Amino acid sequence: MNIHIRQERPDDYYTVEELTRDVFWSTFWGKGQQICDEHLLVHRLRKSSVFVPELDLVAEADGKIVGHIIYSVSKIIDDGGKSYDMLTFGPLSVAPAYQNMGIGKALMRHSFDIAAKMGHRAVIIFGHSDYYPRVGFRRAAEFGITTSDGKTFDPFMAYPLYDGALDGIHGQYHLDPVYESLTQEDALEFDKRFPAKARHVPACIDVLLNRLEPAVKGAIQTLGFHLLAEMQTKSEGEISILKGVDANAINAIRMVMRENCLRWGR
Repeated sequence: MNIHIRQERPDDYYTVEELTRDVFWSTFWGKGQQICDEHLLVHRLRKSSVFVPELDLVAEADGKIVGHIIYSVSKIIDDGGKSYDMLTFGPLSVAPAYQNMGIGKALMRHSFDIAAKMGHRAVIIFGHSDYYPRVGFRRAAEFGITTSDGKTFDPFMAYPLYDGALDGIHGQYHLDPVYESLTQEDALEFDKRFPAKARHVPACIDVLLNRLEPAVKGAIQTLGFHLLAEMQTKSEGEISILKGVDANAINAIRMVMRENCLRWGR
């Protein structure tokens, strides 16, 4: 299969938003959330001051758009108040029928090359912590970078675009407010632009808990999750160190997640 990567054009916007909607339709986990909002985020990012048009890319295969990546400028602010511009990407979307074919990695690597030539330092994301390390991402904590509220966890990752790009840079990471501007009311209204789609009903965490041994069940319950998809916010490594969790438990979790079309684990 030949994959062609190019910049997104205005006439691609609706197609890309619909693609994003399809990819993320069943992956949300916010409390009280009724609908995904990633397609609205793409729409708003293009209009924001932090949007990087040179890194707004689509992947084409079989004569149609099957993948998309979009970037924005973010910041690390150190203890002295000095600010360093960084990049973040997302949503990264690959059509379900074309997943596991290397399209997502191709979009990342192509965009990394462009970003490095543009002089950007690094890409920092919140993402699947057992997938993105395969592309070269490392825990942000390794670079002395925390979230804006001083926290760190496996899904918070960084990718230096060249050797030493993050040397001497430490501090708190800040995304643009556009990421916090989405409401369910806005998402529901925006979704009216697209063909009607049956609402996704996310699986409860009990779907998993009921398949686990008591000790493992208790360990997972300490996380305070209500929905099964929330397991995606923890890496396999983070779950493995919980009391009572062994290889059999990890395999059981992988199986339940797979049965519910949720990516988890190595």
